[in-house]
Amino acid sequence: MYKWFAAKRILKGVAIYAIIIFLLSALFNTVSETTQRSQIEEQIRLEQTKLKNLLPAQLMAFQAERRASLIKQYKLDRPFIERIVFRTIDILTLNFGKSMNIKSSKGERDVASIVGETIPRSLILFSVAAAINIALGIFLGLKQAQRPGGKLDRTTSLVTMIVYGMPVWWLAMIIIMFFVYTLKLFPSGGIHSVPTPTGIMYFLDMVWHIILPLFTLIVLGFWGTSYVTRNIVLGILQEDYIMAARARGIPENKVLFGHTMRTAAPPLMTMAILGLLGSIGGAIVFEGIFSWPGLGNLYWIAVQQNDVPVLLADLAITVGLYQMGLILLDLIYGFLDPRIKVGGKA
Repeated sequence: MYKWFAAKRILKGVAIYAIIIFLLSALFNTVSETTQRSQIEEQIRLEQTKLKNLLPAQLMAFQAERRASLIKQYKLDRPFIERIVFRTIDILTLNFGKSMNIKSSKGERDVASIVGETIPRSLILFSVAAAINIALGIFLGLKQAQRPGGKLDRTTSLVTMIVYGMPVWWLAMIIIMFFVYTLKLFPSGGIHSVPTPTGIMYFLDMVWHIILPLFTLIVLGFWGTSYVTRNIVLGILQEDYIMAARARGIPENKVLFGHTMRTAAPPLMTMAILGLLGSIGGAIVFEGIFSWPGLGNLYWIAVQQNDVPVLLADLAITVGLYQMGLILLDLIYGFLDPRIKVGGKA
């Protein structure tokens, strides 16, 4: 039954995610513990500044006692495997700790707050772009498939090959040069003006800043979506049940948007969701060009500043989003495609 298939797929996804986090914790173990020990020494120095009139021997005894206490508190005295397991549990429970250098917009060094600020920014930009790309791409792809070899099909196929072969960073810089420095219509980057406006102007200012990166993503994205849609739909239109539907006199639009789209939905959903997930997780260059403060830009800043807690948290969130997308994709596939007997045996 579908509910058992869904339950098993979710449990499998959670298990895979836990294994990946365990491997990441093991990979970054040495650097993470070095960072944690540095934070312990910083905390001890901060505490000892509040102590006065202590003799050198008393000060040394205080440092040794606090160091041993904090090492035990952070479980740095445990065996290697135990330390990795504890760190994995911390990450899975979103207990990322404190950052080394990076701060949130409120000046906090709590990693969960730092990463939490970037997630909505990435999701807003890339989810809106994905939705527009899917709508435009599917509509254009269907029109191409209706008349293969026609003027629209040839023109759009040529444009697709040209645009799809362009490097993202190059096209983004061309768009910035034209719309920012030539026409002076949009800001070159960021999510808000300085100083940040308040009230309704806060949202209008965000829309003004998001237009240029959103336009770039749409220009790069929907041509490829339309080309893939065209090829998928062309194959489906040759199926016997489509021919039979046309022979029965069913209107072409109903055949195209009803019969054909239901069959084409699973591969199109696969393309859309994987494209969205790939953009969110791998938009380091794109977000860097537009100074968009999302997950990709945060990852690059964490690498530059060697801020391992933020780096691990960013990776954990990115991997988590990707796993959620794959689980959702499998569930949608099992729901949409009538040819799949989910949970069944051959």
